[in-house]
Amino acid sequence: MPTTAVRSAPPRRGAAGATAAALLAATLVTFLGASAAPTPLYALYQEAWGMASSTTTVVFGVYALGLLASLLVVGRLSDHVGRRPVLLGAIVLEIVSVAVFLVAGDLTALIAARVLQGLATGAATAVIGAALLDVVPATGPIITGAAPVAGMGLGALGSGALVQFAPAPMRLVYVVLIVLLLVEAVGVARMAETAERRPGAVASLRPTVSVPAQARRAMLVAAPIDIAVWALGGFLMSLGPALTTQVTGSHAPMAGGATVFALTGAGALAIVGLRTVPALRVMLIGAPTLAAGIVVLLAGAQFGSAVLFFAGAVVSGVGWGAGFQGALRTVVPLAGPNERAGLMSAFYVLSYLALCLPAIAAGVATDRFGLTAVTDVYGAALIVLAALAMAGTLAMSRARTAAAAGRAD
Repeated sequence: MPTTAVRSAPPRRGAAGATAAALLAATLVTFLGASAAPTPLYALYQEAWGMASSTTTVVFGVYALGLLASLLVVGRLSDHVGRRPVLLGAIVLEIVSVAVFLVAGDLTALIAARVLQGLATGAATAVIGAALLDVVPATGPIITGAAPVAGMGLGALGSGALVQFAPAPMRLVYVVLIVLLLVEAVGVARMAETAERRPGAVASLRPTVSVPAQARRAMLVAAPIDIAVWALGGFLMSLGPALTTQVTGSHAPMAGGATVFALTGAGALAIVGLRTVPALRVMLIGAPTLAAGIVVLLAGAQFGSAVLFFAGAVVSGVGWGAGFQGALRTVVPLAGPNERAGLMSAFYVLSYLALCLPAIAAGVATDRFGLTAVTDVYGAALIVLAALAMAGTLAMSRARTAAAAGRAD
């Protein structure tokens, strides 16, 4: 690295900025779509390789752990070496991971592919979020919030459709993803750089996790809903296809993908639709909506009603999008400019541990107690978390109102 900063091309605005933002958004959708693409295939892997439910959730969980590690280590690297090199490296690593999926013939290869995919996605998520703020500062945060959620839904649904209706069900989806990634790599290579090169690249690889004193109360209030929404996502993206089969009686791969799409599609719409609503109010919408959706989803699972089950997934998805967005917007603005990286790292640690660890525990428990019983207990725990978030958010809202009234006096 040079010892002096080298100024790059200035951020683009207008049509050029919109084009760059579209490319970045499409790439983010592809990465997160690829992360959900194996979901409809888990039943085929289980049948072909004799995998248990606990193994399925481990395969899902190692992806989240790889993603978290990558976010913490390379999350700030593009601030020093530029956006394009980091994003191109992430795309190359993602192509390698998808190629391993393509040729995978056993569980070991599947786990290796998921670890590589997690590492690539973590790097891409961090750099694309920063690049979107460079080219479209006003809408960048909205795209960063909605595109990953939409990508997961489209990836699961599209993968399910290819598995069910196209030839080579365990291979074709990965060929499609490699083609998309290669096209996007060409676009990124031609994209103008928007960040300055500056020293400190090696130091930026040191993970920084901290919650500033002024943000700790908000983090404590936001934690239950953040844990609940990501734990629900982890459950449905790992055990969702098996649960959907149990409820609907259909073994069609697209059915499992439809469950994830219902959750994440509704979540993406909620993120966009509530973008101008105050953060605390968004959390007050998200917590009860999530709880209500889980109740309906559990009812569908208990009574074998596909209508209730998918309706519950949609309502839960609205709560998921609102809860996550509200939690993020409640906590992050409380950090100073030099505290944001550490706080975001702490938030990501919480989110991605919630995504993988409860799902792994649920998979292990399913082998012993059965999927229905585990679903009931899991759902009840998430409802309790949503209730805690509701109570904490109401208390914080009252405290802020009282403080504002005191200042007015």
